Amino acid sequence: MLKFGAHAFCWEGDWTDEIGDRVIEQAARAGLDFIEIPLLDPGSFNSRRHRRHLEAAGLACVSSLGLPREAHMPHEPEKAVIFLASVLDCMEELGARDLTGCIGYSIGVLTGRGPTPHELDRMVDGLARVAEDARSRGIGLGLEAINRYETYMVNTLDDALSIVNRVGSDNLRVHADTYHMNIEETDLRQALDRVAGKLNFIHMSESHRGLVGTGTVAWEAVWQGLEDIQFSGYLTLESFAAPNPALAAATCIWKPPRHTGQELAEGGLAFLREGATRHGLM
Repeated sequence: MLKFGAHAFCWEGDWTDEIGDRVIEQAARAGLDFIEIPLLDPGSFNSRRHRRHLEAAGLACVSSLGLPREAHMPHEPEKAVIFLASVLDCMEELGARDLTGCIGYSIGVLTGRGPTPHELDRMVDGLARVAEDARSRGIGLGLEAINRYETYMVNTLDDALSIVNRVGSDNLRVHADTYHMNIEETDLRQALDRVAGKLNFIHMSESHRGLVGTGTVAWEAVWQGLEDIQFSGYLTLESFAAPNPALAAATCIWKPPRHTGQELAEGGLAFLREGATRHGLM
């Protein structure tokens, strides 16, 4: 069943106890099914508090992250696996059933060349271990493809699909993002067609990271691709009203958008529901 949600950075650029309370309330007020909560620092995350608040608001959640620079899996696989185990611990307390994002590499780490076979092997091996751990906890995983300016490891949906297939676990699937696809893919519809059956997450993100439908993303091609594969997973707004300072240098988001977080969420949700209805995904 298709699920509509938004990333927490749609409203706030950080996550503390108080900020989390506000974001959960705003997400529920927007009429979303779930919120995507960044677990960039699981050690400081108050899982039990936020679980209570989510349940009271009638809101589900998924978790996402980019690995810390010091735990870039192609270079430090053991540190990455240990970090992700701590994230899974946190998610069990939170009640989140899916972890997605840049789970195999760190955003902003660039080497001046493409991935080496050794780096790819390390990522595959590390993700296989994490996938088994996650499966034992009833948690699914998604691997996101992001553009060449933010990583050298996984840039296209074909790149992500190759890694997912090599890991060989049905507990690891592909995560698409229209912002990155708009840079890297030659045909958005065909790219989505090629990950049929392996796609469970898609960030619906505009070319300027603001209100969806107001930039240059070829949205009709996206909707056609999702219709072709009868997508039924997580459809997530990823607009940034207040980007995380730790990610600003990697994502190059220096200025706030023209819309408030609530405008991005409510206007974005209307855009998603209209497109999904028109293409028979509801």
